[in-house]
Amino acid sequence: MEKLKVGVLGGTGMVGQRFIQILENHPWFEVKEIAASARSAGKTYAEAVEGRWKLDEPVPDCVRDIVIRDINDIAGVTEDVDFVLSAVNMSKEEIRKIEEAYAKTETPVVSNNSAHRWTPDVPMIIPEINPEHAAVIEYQRKRLGTRRGFIAVKPNCSIQSYTPALAAWKDFEPYEVVASTYQAISGAGKTFRDWPEMNGNVIPYIAGEEEKSEKEPLRIFGHIENGQIVPAESPVIDCQCIRIPVLYGHTATVFVRLKKDPSKEELIEKLREFRGVPQDLKLPSAPEHFIQYCEEDDRPQVTKDVNYENGMGVSIGRLRKDVLFDWKFVGLSHNTLRGAAGGAVECAELLTAQGYIAKK
Repeated sequence: MEKLKVGVLGGTGMVGQRFIQILENHPWFEVKEIAASARSAGKTYAEAVEGRWKLDEPVPDCVRDIVIRDINDIAGVTEDVDFVLSAVNMSKEEIRKIEEAYAKTETPVVSNNSAHRWTPDVPMIIPEINPEHAAVIEYQRKRLGTRRGFIAVKPNCSIQSYTPALAAWKDFEPYEVVASTYQAISGAGKTFRDWPEMNGNVIPYIAGEEEKSEKEPLRIFGHIENGQIVPAESPVIDCQCIRIPVLYGHTATVFVRLKKDPSKEELIEKLREFRGVPQDLKLPSAPEHFIQYCEEDDRPQVTKDVNYENGMGVSIGRLRKDVLFDWKFVGLSHNTLRGAAGGAVECAELLTAQGYIAKK
């Protein structure tokens, strides 16, 4: 197939850099435009990220000479792209406005940002779990007055470490969950060079994160009604979120109550067998096995498991009976791949396969 042309909004930040790295050799998509703040506009991409490149791999040669556009040059950015990936660093109100402005140029927007996660007719998708929520796009297009433009988002990075397990156990009816997430510094767009005070430190607060962690899975588990996503009422989730001195990988410790009484073997089997539309369609970014279960007592570990399935898989371990709840387990996901840029690219692949994104 002829590759779709992509614009990356906020391409100089950490998630924007991940977008560009992931798309370097992507079989379906190629980066055509990069947009950022006025400070970077007019520079080549290599010039703009010099001294600011946060990834271990070098800047891809295919984007080094792309001249960055001002994020507000919406007509210029969208003139020759089929869709955009968004990782802009603005206030939520500014993000809501600018993403809608891009969508109204008949350019689909797939966003890593949180600004539209609670817009009722914007789908928030983990492709393996709720691909059917894309159907709400038709209602959104009517509101926006567009034929092909729309906004879709991916959820918060930290919920990827435990929400897939809850989805795999849907038949067992989880109804109460307590989770604590131990989150890598790259989730704040930082490296240890940027944030040396995180070395050997733990910060027991991440602004806004606990509310997202408690509420966003319910939207993932919700349904479409009257042209909008209606969140599920169960399970009730209580969460604490802590920043720890790790570069990549969000770990979760989770306690869960189930209405049914499966065995440990049945729970593990559900995890290992869980698959979704991305696996059936063999989407380019989809892991072959979405969830791995680690038998070892000291797994999952960041150093051993964060890159499972190229960072797009989820690792679960230490499943055992609990004295207060029914079961407890530990989950791990890569926060800038599965949790951020990779999850958004897989979402764009899903929307392409479903026909929502196509060549202009």
